[in-house]
Amino acid sequence: MVNDKPRLMIVDDEPDNLDLIYRTFRRQFQVIKANSPAQAIELLETEGEVALVISDQSMPEMTGIELLEKVKARFPKTICILLTGYSEEALEREASALGMAHIFRCISKPWDVEEFKLVVQQAVDAYHSTEPT
Repeated sequence: MVNDKPRLMIVDDEPDNLDLIYRTFRRQFQVIKANSPAQAIELLETEGEVALVISDQSMPEMTGIELLEKVKARFPKTICILLTGYSEEALEREASALGMAHIFRCISKPWDVEEFKLVVQQAVDAYHSTEPT
């Protein structure tokens, strides 16, 4: 049986966040978990394009922005969401970097689950709107 659910990758070095996001979206999406940017890149190379990548900003190897820049360079259609504990003002200082990574939306921690679900659905809708008909 072919899995026709959209594919969603989550990248976070905190296992509790990975599990929480996985549980939130596992019914609507085929969820791929990566506990580091390196693992995410490796999985994308073997698994191919995903509709959406949700990445934490603060990770040891590289920032979420750096990871999402790499994702967009390899898979331009993939929609990227950044999770961050930073304030909106701090993110505004990163505005040029956010633009370079083509971030669809930033989600602040702690997040509202219903708002998070809505943003993810909007992102997947945006991904599907770029597909050829």
